[in-house]
Amino acid sequence: MVIVDTKLQERELQSRPIRVGLLGAGYMGRGIARQLLRPVPGMRLAAISNRTIAKAEGVLHEAGNDHFLRVTSTAQLEDAIARGQHAVAEDPMLLCQAGNIDIILDATSDIEFGAKIALCAIENGKHVVINAAVDSTIGPVLKTYADRQGVVLTYTDGDEPGVAANLCRFVKGLGYRLVAAGNLKGLLDPYRTPQTQWAFAERVKQSAEMITSFADGTKLSMECTILANATGLRVGKRGMYGPKCAHVREAVSLFPVEQLMNGGLVDYLLGAEPGTGAFVIGYNENPLDREYMSHFKMGDGPFYVFYTPYHLPHLQVLSTVARAVLFGDPTVTPLGKPVADVLTVAKRPLAAGQILDSVGGFDYYGQIDAAEVVQQENLLPVALAQGCRLKRALAKDALITYRDVEVPAGRLCDRIRAEQDKLFFAGSPGRGSELSAAAA
Repeated sequence: MVIVDTKLQERELQSRPIRVGLLGAGYMGRGIARQLLRPVPGMRLAAISNRTIAKAEGVLHEAGNDHFLRVTSTAQLEDAIARGQHAVAEDPMLLCQAGNIDIILDATSDIEFGAKIALCAIENGKHVVINAAVDSTIGPVLKTYADRQGVVLTYTDGDEPGVAANLCRFVKGLGYRLVAAGNLKGLLDPYRTPQTQWAFAERVKQSAEMITSFADGTKLSMECTILANATGLRVGKRGMYGPKCAHVREAVSLFPVEQLMNGGLVDYLLGAEPGTGAFVIGYNENPLDREYMSHFKMGDGPFYVFYTPYHLPHLQVLSTVARAVLFGDPTVTPLGKPVADVLTVAKRPLAAGQILDSVGGFDYYGQIDAAEVVQQENLLPVALAQGCRLKRALAKDALITYRDVEVPAGRLCDRIRAEQDKLFFAGSPGRGSELSAAAA
């Protein structure tokens, strides 16, 4: 975006770069830090926090930066930033509280941690880029907090929801009706586990759990939920259609027309070239416009596929940072009441008393469905499943409800989710006394 580039160059010339606080030094955090340390014109990495502080320091060392300060207080951090020195901190809240950090970027995948830092950042008047688990589960209510504070809450460009959201704005800007949007997916097997994905995870230097969450469809469901809640597009059926095809251009004929024309769809294509990125379907029935589009080799219409053949998370997130700080413009953010949600399904037979493992583990996978359905059936959101104790045995592929589990006591993410449910679904059956007691 030329206007973003121009504004960043102005900030560079004025010696007023955007100061980024980065949380997480894992696979994605490492990539983001390396980009910011080049440095990007008009943007700087101010500080990085990680629960293992040596890992944060290792990211800086790897990038050739040995002149940084380990800080243990907000005052120390603010002083380091003022002097143009990079800082590392074990306590992530220092970054959220520092007055001279403009935006917090959560590069983790943890919902409890993500909820805490999102709230702290918002309370301290900072824009915040949240992770997928947070956005897909409690993003809509966090957006109300951000709006009250006058700051931006957004998910990121570079991941598929952000790439698709940019395409949605482009298609709507052409005057076309938005009827579908979603991901290109190479593989989906809900029964994949860290054991089956271990070798691949080792090869690509990511955790086996993260790779499993990609393969078993949980991350896909989170991403399409984020997109649905940001666009108003609906879920066609539980788990989506996910038709197989050779190329993304075939998408024009693969989804039910009545659903495309009645609220639209979020969905995905399986095995379609170019193999990665995001797609959008726009609708235009005007005969003259269709004549032009045919000439431009876009097809005969009235449905047209637009797609981006790549997604580059740690590169494109910098566009999200710039848009939020410079223009107050979120890349992708909830519109209001949730449209979609991600429920929890048993990946294998589960025993009474068992404590559920993490997303991307052995115990369960996530499936997208309409938010209203998740409320009506009292289903457990997948990002909240970790640590829950089963009250009864469940068969493979059983839907896990709040009635089936004891929720860990004292989690902030559960309290925020309860607030979101009350705010947007006051008439729903609710989640039962078990959660109320646990979240008290």
